[in-house]
Amino acid sequence: MTFTVATANLKIEVPSSRNLGSGFPGQTVSGQLGTVTVIDERAAADATWTVQVVSTQFDTGTDQETEVVQPNLVNYWSGPATATSGNGTFVPGQPTRADRVSLERPRTAFSKTSGSGNNSASWNPTLEITIPQDAVGGLYSGTVTHSVA
Repeated sequence: MTFTVATANLKIEVPSSRNLGSGFPGQTVSGQLGTVTVIDERAAADATWTVQVVSTQFDTGTDQETEVVQPNLVNYWSGPATATSGNGTFVPGQPTRADRVSLERPRTAFSKTSGSGNNSASWNPTLEITIPQDAVGGLYSGTVTHSVA
């Protein structure tokens, strides 16, 4: 008699969109993005993974200098895990605001550095955007991308 332990994929679930409110030039807008969850159903002996996060520019739909917020003005911190399952070590990339990082290049948002078998982790990151002094009024949109490998 035999049996097979089934496996699936490593995936990430992220909120579709978020409005961070409004602010005047020179001010900062911030807010939590909503729950990000990694689900690891690979049933692997080495079930480690890393989540990277990066941002595009935020703009009004034009590339006019006064209508663009560059990604170096977009700060992120993961905060602690809000839930985990499975064994191993789950490591937040930026546990507190003091650890925040700008998103002009990919940054580690969260990782699992040891353990085996199926697992999951969730966190509710915060985004903080500094509005340039010369920014003009309008609705600014951008994309913050989380990816897991």
